[in-house]
Amino acid sequence: MKKIILASTSVYRKTLMEKIGLAFTVMKSPLDEDLEKNKLIGKPPQTVADHLSKAKGADLLKTNRDLSSCLIISGDQLVNFKGQILGKAGSTEKAIQQLEMMSGHSHDLVTATTITCGLEVIHNTHITTLKMKNLSPSEIKSYVEKDHPIDCAGSYKIESLGLCLFEKIECSDFSAIQGLPLIWLSNTLKEMGYELFKD
Repeated sequence: MKKIILASTSVYRKTLMEKIGLAFTVMKSPLDEDLEKNKLIGKPPQTVADHLSKAKGADLLKTNRDLSSCLIISGDQLVNFKGQILGKAGSTEKAIQQLEMMSGHSHDLVTATTITCGLEVIHNTHITTLKMKNLSPSEIKSYVEKDHPIDCAGSYKIESLGLCLFEKIECSDFSAIQGLPLIWLSNTLKEMGYELFKD
């Protein structure tokens, strides 16, 4: 079977990928995300996530021709809040601002995942709708201090304390919230001939 490359240095995606039980190598895509996002200003959030997910895999393949015989898994995730894109906060202050804005409202978490195998490209977009509780400023501040979610789209860690920020979550694959839809991915890999848990 083809060697699997995870085109992401995300600790969350790596941890999820390990659950499938297949050997893989982590390689960071050379894609300049900021430059790419500037080309997509004004585009719908899902279009942005889809494009970035595909571009990460394509760029890694383009700059490493020896990966043409490998299977590359890439992804992108963002929050669609009333048509506005919210990505990783990057700072405590911005994380607090994002959560204050979303408090008491629903938003969509867009998780785009792409498998690039030579010229073949298989893509999936998973949409999770989350309704956040009405949170007080002190609750938000305390949460950010405890969970430090500045490297997560939307400023919450659903696998940690962030789960209690929400009153309702609608999704068909909970792992997609963490960055990689394992049900879809494991199904697709099995269809491609991989035997799970054979690392």
